[in-house]
Amino acid sequence: MRKALVIDDEPDIRELLTITLNQLDLRVTTAASLRDGIDALKRDAYDVCLTDMRLPDGDGLELIDHVQLRYPELPVAMITAYGNTEIAVQALQRGAFDFVSKPIQLPRLRTLVHNALKLANAHPNAEPEGFQDFVGESLPIQYLRRQIARVARSQAPVCIRGPSGSGKEIVARSIHRGGARADAPFVPVNCGAIPAELMESEFFGHIKGSFTGAHQDKRGLFEMAEGGTLFLDEIADLPLAMQVKLLRAIQEKTIRRVGEGSEIPVDVRILSATHRDLEQEVAAGRFRQDLYYRIHVIEIAVPPLREHAEDIPALADHFLKRFSDEVGGEPPVLSAAALAVLEQYDFPGNVRELENILERAFTLCENQRIEVHDLRLMPTDIASPTPSPLQPGPAGSGNVGENAAALPTDAEIVAAGSLDAWLDNIERAVLERTLMATRWNRTAAAERLGITFRQIRYKLKKLGID
Repeated sequence: MRKALVIDDEPDIRELLTITLNQLDLRVTTAASLRDGIDALKRDAYDVCLTDMRLPDGDGLELIDHVQLRYPELPVAMITAYGNTEIAVQALQRGAFDFVSKPIQLPRLRTLVHNALKLANAHPNAEPEGFQDFVGESLPIQYLRRQIARVARSQAPVCIRGPSGSGKEIVARSIHRGGARADAPFVPVNCGAIPAELMESEFFGHIKGSFTGAHQDKRGLFEMAEGGTLFLDEIADLPLAMQVKLLRAIQEKTIRRVGEGSEIPVDVRILSATHRDLEQEVAAGRFRQDLYYRIHVIEIAVPPLREHAEDIPALADHFLKRFSDEVGGEPPVLSAAALAVLEQYDFPGNVRELENILERAFTLCENQRIEVHDLRLMPTDIASPTPSPLQPGPAGSGNVGENAAALPTDAEIVAAGSLDAWLDNIERAVLERTLMATRWNRTAAAERLGITFRQIRYKLKKLGID
């Protein structure tokens, strides 16, 4: 039998929670103080913990901090006074799984406990399913993975911030797949793509005859996401009138269909995303501050591709393999020159733009090989690298890149075997000379070359330089 720990100084609340949890086949241990709760955690292992905010010798936030430090695998939920949004937000930010307000609504409590038990046996550092969509091992991507793994175990609203094309929806899907709601629907919606006059109907549904054109009852997005996750992409595009209605639905966990008098309870987790600065939108009066605080409990920042450019080779391999799998066949080879061009490109459209460029090149390339001209990038699109030994210096300057800058003759290309092989030889020579000049200090060599440490490590491995 699974076990639950209830910490509350009110006997009536402890009795109500014990009866409810017993009905869910849970063995319940109760404690009336923070100290008694901590002692109970030392004596036994639990599958879920419920704690009141106000305790005689402390508060529930202290217990949450203790659980996060000592028992990170244990889902703990906060019991708060009705309408105390600030405390609930603090609890979620500090690692609480969820919260429930007094007077306790038993259906809401049962749903909370049911979701918490799904996570009871999961490893707290386990990566959510769907992480195969996150290609690359750069430090920003590794950090992003760790953030997703943490927030996936919570029910807290998450705001995903990042430029267009950086992968915000992939982040949202990974959070959903790694959490307790993975078996329930994931419903994405682009808030900027819905006409203002249809928003209320789209979000909350309507009943037949409620307005012209309402020929039958319709479920809204909240109902479609029941038990799962509603992902509000580009939430900053919502008009103020709709922001008010969305705020009420999130706070009260109920909706009202257009034309209907009664309210319907809903259980959804809200994830949102935007490429705008929401704080600036609030300051400008275009976004409600109260809604901002409700959706912005936890923020995840998705880096632009230029901040993890060392992942471009791995991303290119991933996309080309996917394209070839879709049509059946082997993926084409991306030439060294084409890869070098991609690594110098700024990618204002981020990973989505890289995907589109490679898909076009995949379609246009010949002989299963993607060359620079297949990328269809203009020379003005390529960022000029900072001066480094890879760039030409004045004649006789002794710059180690002087020979590399000279255009190869046909005889040199034939001798090397191909243009790519000739470029590899030049790159190898530049790297070896720079490493010798820095006494094989890779960090110093990378700095001289104007590249990152990870990039030089990748190049040394690719070229077989030991």
